[in-house]
Amino acid sequence: MTLKVIILAAGKGTRMRSKIPKVLQPLAQKPLLQHVINTAQALQCDEIITVVGHGVEHVKASVEGQNLTFSLQEQQLGTGHAVMQADAHYSDQDTVLILYGDVPLTKVSTLNTLLGLVDEQHPLALLTVTLNDSNGYGRIVRNQNHIVQSIVEQKDANSEQLAIKEVNTGIIAVKGKQLKQWLSALDNNNAQSEYYLTDIIAMAVSDGFLIQTSQPESEIEVLGVNDKLQLQSLERQYQRLCAEALMQQGATVIDADRLDIRGDVTVVSDVTIDVNVVLEGKISLGENVTIGANCLLKNVEIAANSVIHPFSHLEGCKVGRYCTIGPYARLRPETHLADEVKIGNFVELKKANIAQGSKVNHLSYIGDTDMGKGVNIGAGTITCNYDGVNKHQTIIGDGVFIGSDTQLVAPVEVASGATIGAGSTITKNAPKNKLTLSRSKQITLQGWQKPSKQ
Repeated sequence: MTLKVIILAAGKGTRMRSKIPKVLQPLAQKPLLQHVINTAQALQCDEIITVVGHGVEHVKASVEGQNLTFSLQEQQLGTGHAVMQADAHYSDQDTVLILYGDVPLTKVSTLNTLLGLVDEQHPLALLTVTLNDSNGYGRIVRNQNHIVQSIVEQKDANSEQLAIKEVNTGIIAVKGKQLKQWLSALDNNNAQSEYYLTDIIAMAVSDGFLIQTSQPESEIEVLGVNDKLQLQSLERQYQRLCAEALMQQGATVIDADRLDIRGDVTVVSDVTIDVNVVLEGKISLGENVTIGANCLLKNVEIAANSVIHPFSHLEGCKVGRYCTIGPYARLRPETHLADEVKIGNFVELKKANIAQGSKVNHLSYIGDTDMGKGVNIGAGTITCNYDGVNKHQTIIGDGVFIGSDTQLVAPVEVASGATIGAGSTITKNAPKNKLTLSRSKQITLQGWQKPSKQ
């Protein structure tokens, strides 16, 4: 089967009250359209045709480099008209799957089930859903034998049809040959004066075909987004599902309603995640890892038995086993911690390699640094890595002790076993196993008086 996916993404989304096109509104910090594209890619389709219209340049820019085909719908004259714009991109032999850029959470398994219903004798399959409140949806009209006859949009429905609970999701799998025929026969003789894609259902019935249907496991798979209220509601439902998936993998989530997952998270048994944690990008949490409250982790790997204390911010870094981080610590990109490293409160690391057992306990900045094993960094220490133009490296050997309030002016090396006296500014290499310090002479001024308030 040659599969072509058409994603309808041309709408303006007036009810969003936003300059950003509706399909670029964020769900879990990723555009709605990107969710749909990812699903289409997972189907291993032969081509993805995205029908664009409002904000076309912004939409194209947001998905650049993903091997998509675009068709322009200059006037938005209905879903049928939108699909017509992709007519040149599929053949009679293709199977065409029609998705929507504002319906982001349909599962690949659901779509594969729908596609499996399509063959030469059954050229059209429809994804439907049964809702307690079907208001706003097109109704699935069946005959006394429970065979689909048509879809009636709400504005065109009579009172009997309005009582139907099975509704159209808009997601259709159809053979290319019949799709071209039925689209060419569409008219806009309806309450909206639009070309409804749903009218092809009645055409298929008229041609003697039996309409195949399937339903998703959950209503959330077919929920669309029209305004910010619906977007927020879908966000919370999606986040709840993500939290439940982590718990099924063995994580303890203290409050599933106060966790935000904005990427791909992998956990193993006995991970604990406290409240108000944000997980972005690609996250890997090893066994017995604990993430404290109000932490933000982005593209992070944390090995077994490490603890991230509250209010810490980690991005683009790797943390070894049995490490403790924070509270109020910041680990910036290209920071790598070996096992048993301790990073304390109000410490910032950037592009720092910290070897086993070293400690940076308080109020320090360590950047562009290679640090050995068993190093102790005193409070208020700074690696001065930037000269105003270029970055320079600091090298600290094994077993070094750095006294509080020290500045290491890079490029500089502190050799293994060295001790740096508190309050020093080190501009030259410090030798191995020696005490190095730089201080002005301490004096007391005789006859000095405190200034008095005028």
